[in-house]
Amino acid sequence: MSTKRTSPLSLPNILTYGRIVAVPIVVACLFWPEVIWVRWVAFGAFALAAVTDYFDGYLARAWGQQSSLGRMLDPIADKLLVSACLLMLTAIGTISTGNLSVWAAIVILCREILVSGLREFLAELRVSVPVTRLAKWKTTVQLLAIGFLLVGPAGDAVLPGCTIIGLVLLWISAVVTLYTGYDYFRSGVRHLLEDAQ
Repeated sequence: MSTKRTSPLSLPNILTYGRIVAVPIVVACLFWPEVIWVRWVAFGAFALAAVTDYFDGYLARAWGQQSSLGRMLDPIADKLLVSACLLMLTAIGTISTGNLSVWAAIVILCREILVSGLREFLAELRVSVPVTRLAKWKTTVQLLAIGFLLVGPAGDAVLPGCTIIGLVLLWISAVVTLYTGYDYFRSGVRHLLEDAQ
């Protein structure tokens, strides 16, 4: 799909910048996980960022403002947000080694890194790797899982089992992540082998 030159300050790009700015806000909040209202601030910042993940792409397509900058920054913003949240949630013990949920987080992080590397390699070969519908659902479940886990104990007081719901969704996301990661690798492996010859 072709892209045309658009302003770095177009609304879709601004929404993507906002998602990047949300990362240090969420991380800073999680340095005080025992403070109930801070968990809600972290969740609010994350939720706003997650919503922009839909609208930046939608508006870029609807308004014909797709750009190379946007295509580059969008997945970077997504991975920064998800990775930072998973690392901090593990650090504060919401995702703990005791219930093995840390392995779900590891699977998600490893997949993101591997697929990013594969996409970068295939981009050099001018091979497009489209995002599948299942991958979009994976992202949705992943964001929901992180949202539930961010509120954690604060959410449990409002909705009992909030943390458990987040952990279950995290495992579902990890399983789907494995499948979509394999699907991407299978699509790109032919080009990898051709380049190695």
